Amino acid sequence: MLLYAPALLFLLLFGVGVLRDRRRFSNAVYLGLGVTFLAFALLVTLGRSDSVAAEVVLVVVVLVPALGTLVLAGLLIANGFKMIRKEGRRPANLLSLLCGLGILLVVGLLLAATQADSAALGVVARTVFLVASYLSFLYCCFIGYAYLYGHLTPRQEVDYVVVLGSGLIGGTRVPPLLASRLERGRRLYEAQAALGRPPMLIASGGQGPDEQLPESHAMAAYLEERGFPADRIIREDRSRTTEENLRFSGAIMSAAHPGYHCVVVTNNFHAFRAALLARQEGVNGQVAGSPTAAYFWPSATIREFVAVLVAHKWVNLAVCALLVTVSVLD
Repeated sequence: MLLYAPALLFLLLFGVGVLRDRRRFSNAVYLGLGVTFLAFALLVTLGRSDSVAAEVVLVVVVLVPALGTLVLAGLLIANGFKMIRKEGRRPANLLSLLCGLGILLVVGLLLAATQADSAALGVVARTVFLVASYLSFLYCCFIGYAYLYGHLTPRQEVDYVVVLGSGLIGGTRVPPLLASRLERGRRLYEAQAALGRPPMLIASGGQGPDEQLPESHAMAAYLEERGFPADRIIREDRSRTTEENLRFSGAIMSAAHPGYHCVVVTNNFHAFRAALLARQEGVNGQVAGSPTAAYFWPSATIREFVAVLVAHKWVNLAVCALLVTVSVLD
């Protein structure tokens, strides 16, 4: 039973964290640690068994991650080329390609270290492996909990539906990415209206340097053209970033209804980080995600993960420095 105690502890912390506030990155880490310790305990239990089935399972557990890593690298590289073809060569569109190449680089470095008779290369390979393992663990935590968070149903009794803006096509037209958010926001509005309490919908987005009007105005026009009641739309037209979307929308809601509840709508790849920011900005509500084109998801998710890493940069730098020190002194 002691073998399973760490897993039970972290899963308990995860459960308590979700009940207290879903919008914490610590929930993702607790879940990741709980699953990791549970998998370790199960492997140890299998290792103590003399059955052929247990041996087969252990071999599979060793081989699948190794082969899966190479397959993942190939898929990321292929997705990177697709992103370049469909979305252009902007740095954000290169993330999946760079990650795929990075995985192959780490694997190549480890193989070279096992073949070369060089202590220095061994230290470099071990250090890179430890840091890459730490970042991979955090990324798995992020992806796993983001998926789970996206499937947790936001409370229906809301006073506001807040739709976060994004860039406009040609400076005036709503692109498919933003249209997906608006359609999800409209469905949430209609579900609430069916209960007899239609909320207000806040279209949140200011005017970028390459846009001819604020995003919120284009969003409102999109909804009104499709029959959405104009008197239920509020335009928040000052924000330039997600933080400002949430801050300024929160101020509007607090001023009109201090005890408000809301649901914030963005794309599914952005939902968890938006939830972290909503908590940071004091917005009283959860975040719902709208569908995104499959090819766009890997790079977008990596970008969101990098943003979360940067938001907690000092903790992550400290952990990486500790791993480097351990590797060098070992």
